[in-house]
Amino acid sequence: MGSIRKQAIISSLLVYIGFLVGALNTYMYAKNGSFTPEQVGLTTIFLDLGQNMYVFASLGLIPVIYKFYPYYKDNLEDKKNDLLSWALLASLIGFCIVVVGGLYLEPLIVRKYSARSPLLVNYYYLIFPFALGMLLFSVIEAFSWVIKKAVISNFLKETVMRSITSIFIFLFYFKLINFDTFIHLFTLLYFFIFAFLLVYLLRNKQLHFTFKISRVTKKFKKKIFTMQSMLFGGTLIQSLAATIDSIVIAGFQSLGAVGVFTIAKYASNIIQVPQRSIQSISIGVLSQAWKDKDMKEINRIYHRSSINLLLMSLFIFGNVWLNVKQGMEVLHLQKEYLDGLYVIMILGFARIIDAGTGVNGLVIGTSTFWRFDFYSGVVLLAFRLPLTWYLVKNYGIIGSAIAELAAYAVYNFVRFEFLRRKFNMQPFNKKTLFSIILTTAAYLICYFLLNSIGGWTGIILRAILFSSILIIGIFYLQLTPDANQLYDNFKKKYLVK
Repeated sequence: MGSIRKQAIISSLLVYIGFLVGALNTYMYAKNGSFTPEQVGLTTIFLDLGQNMYVFASLGLIPVIYKFYPYYKDNLEDKKNDLLSWALLASLIGFCIVVVGGLYLEPLIVRKYSARSPLLVNYYYLIFPFALGMLLFSVIEAFSWVIKKAVISNFLKETVMRSITSIFIFLFYFKLINFDTFIHLFTLLYFFIFAFLLVYLLRNKQLHFTFKISRVTKKFKKKIFTMQSMLFGGTLIQSLAATIDSIVIAGFQSLGAVGVFTIAKYASNIIQVPQRSIQSISIGVLSQAWKDKDMKEINRIYHRSSINLLLMSLFIFGNVWLNVKQGMEVLHLQKEYLDGLYVIMILGFARIIDAGTGVNGLVIGTSTFWRFDFYSGVVLLAFRLPLTWYLVKNYGIIGSAIAELAAYAVYNFVRFEFLRRKFNMQPFNKKTLFSIILTTAAYLICYFLLNSIGGWTGIILRAILFSSILIIGIFYLQLTPDANQLYDNFKKKYLVK
């Protein structure tokens, strides 16, 4: 767990820098005199529809890279490794299919969204190059993860891309460009970071292209195709489930409602930063552990990821929920965004559940039982789609948040039960309960003592008190061994001469 912990810390720090930049971007999106909620909603639609397009175009090959790379690495020279080359070629073929399908569906998009979300109809054609950039980056990002270069890819995706976005936002805010120019530049975001990552890997001689079929490809082609065809459906289902909110809200409500939901979702997504970092770094380690049949290591990663991610998600959520309303007021955000307050709370609970169950999806996805990812994805979508449709239609954006909470609770419970029954692995113990009790107590103390204090003074005081109670409690109750190990390392490096 030491190498994962070290890389996760570095990756999390870089990603949090990105989130600070993202927070600035979100502020600039939402402040008075800036973008309208409809324009913010359009950028969300680009991200969500673009994600579905790239997932379809990838044809299920990204999980194949995670699963089979160790076999290529152990049996081939780097220059003869053809896994990435074939993955890129197949993905480009898949993207051509997406373009044909997208053009065929254009009349349906116009008919469905022209009344409530006309901006989407006006810029529909730009989603295709946006999705292509996302596809190219995602394929090469997967390769960087398995060669244990997740830090650089996370830095590009979470920090560099947001920094470039900041430039575009400020150009628009100071009226140096209009919204039409902004959205065209926004379309190129993933192309920029794809080019950076490509050049980095090539300069470090860690990226090779060859279309000569290797002996490993010949040996595993049937298994690769079986996994690809099965997981293609699973990854597409998961992508649809993750992005269904904005698509349904835009249809039943408006792009303005999507914009409000977007700002609320961003606030809740801060909770996911440690989870995303640990996931990206754990993939290669778990793949190798399954290959080596090292169940002890797999179980250790599963357990540690659960308690560590639970504590980090509770820490972040407590600070966010204690201060979010006052934060919106002191930052002078457009009053429409106050409608998303309880969306933040509900989505925060969903993120805590997802984080607290650890890297269960990766444990399953890198095992020989990866087909279960497909079945659990079907359960998620079968539950999520009709629930989201009904609740958004009747309750607006709060209904979408409730649907996400319910669906991901079911999704994680199904995966938890699978690992418990199949491998006798489950990540919870009494420290899980102590973590929840500690956080609840810290929140209530801060709320009743300091909630009446407004402005920046109240925000700072609540953050300091809540954080102090939680950190002291983690060490006193010894909730995670990683906390003490981190402190010991810090003490040896900086305090002991």
